[in-house]
Amino acid sequence: MFVRSLDDVAPVEWGNGTSHRLLTKSDGMGFAVADTLVRKGTSSALQYRNHLEACYCVGGSGEVVEKDGTRHKITKGTIYVLDKHDPHYLIASDDEDLLLVSIFNPPIVGTEKHTLSEDGFSQY
Repeated sequence: MFVRSLDDVAPVEWGNGTSHRLLTKSDGMGFAVADTLVRKGTSSALQYRNHLEACYCVGGSGEVVEKDGTRHKITKGTIYVLDKHDPHYLIASDDEDLLLVSIFNPPIVGTEKHTLSEDGFSQY
């Protein structure tokens, strides 16, 4: 057993927010867990080609928008699951940060960062 807190890991700046990678590949659990902050008023075009991801909202609000334009409201208590390496837009509301617990399978190494641009979905 081990115990780890946010204070034990440095935040990774991923583009439009921060991610505290609490559990990574080196921990040997077969999945990763991150405490993710999406800054208010931001929109991020994202895709995980090498990982499946589930995100559980623990605070704030926003939307996840599918590539075809289908919109899903995200509020505290909502989970969204990217089960097909789905390209998507993650949008935090204009008035508050979006706070998520992100789970990755297979696990991320922990140093990954997005390269956000207008010309496509950032991926890793």
